[in-house]
Amino acid sequence: MSASESPQDLLKLAVEVAEEAAQLIVERRRGTITVAETKSTITDVVTAVDRESEELIRARVLRARPDDSFLGEEGDDVVGTSGVRWVVDPIDGTVNYLYDLPTYAVSIAVEYGGETVAGVVVDAPKGEVFTATLGGGAFADGKPIQVSGATELSQALVGTGFGYDPARRQVQAEVIQHLITNVRDIRRIGVGAIDLCYVACGRLDVVYERGLNPWDYGAGALIAAEAGARVGGLNGAPVSPEMSIAATPALFEPFHALLAAANPLRV
Repeated sequence: MSASESPQDLLKLAVEVAEEAAQLIVERRRGTITVAETKSTITDVVTAVDRESEELIRARVLRARPDDSFLGEEGDDVVGTSGVRWVVDPIDGTVNYLYDLPTYAVSIAVEYGGETVAGVVVDAPKGEVFTATLGGGAFADGKPIQVSGATELSQALVGTGFGYDPARRQVQAEVIQHLITNVRDIRRIGVGAIDLCYVACGRLDVVYERGLNPWDYGAGALIAAEAGARVGGLNGAPVSPEMSIAATPALFEPFHALLAAANPLRV
């Protein structure tokens, strides 16, 4: 970033582009949506609209900032020279989108020097916009948000997701068996970025998932952290595809201990 730029400047562009992409995917959903291809397994799907949304975001961002890098879920990476990288999920929750389940999102994180400094997640069907800048707090539709403040694990509402590989799903099901009697309940929304934002605004107390990618958690992890959540992986590791956990501060350690005892990394 140049001396005249700030995380707020980057966020402003990110929000504008994310809202435009969200409008696009909602409009396209009024038509017929079909699978364009599969990726890791036959259940890991991509639609033509995923690609169209990412192409729109890439074009808008690089037109405004041609020296930046770009990492998207569906397209080729762009390596820039500015130190700024845009990390984009053009439709987080593609299976929900395919089935017309009304929770899916556009997620854009902006990194500088490898650190996420701005992020936006737009819940496209609802039009709800979650934002954060590093050190600047977290917001939903422009209003400050914070985590629930829950302190009792037995009363915690926990969100999670499942991988596409059947062997990993088997392990994840076994982990849930270990967790379910120790928490209030478990939710599977199907959108990792939304899960993290729901911790940020107190709709969930904890989320965890193995297999999220940087475009899934980049913006949401910043939003959760800026809303007061403790965010990390297992055993002191940072958030990564290996494991992502976000929780109210009082619940992170007891939930981490419970999750680690279930040995969630077996596959």
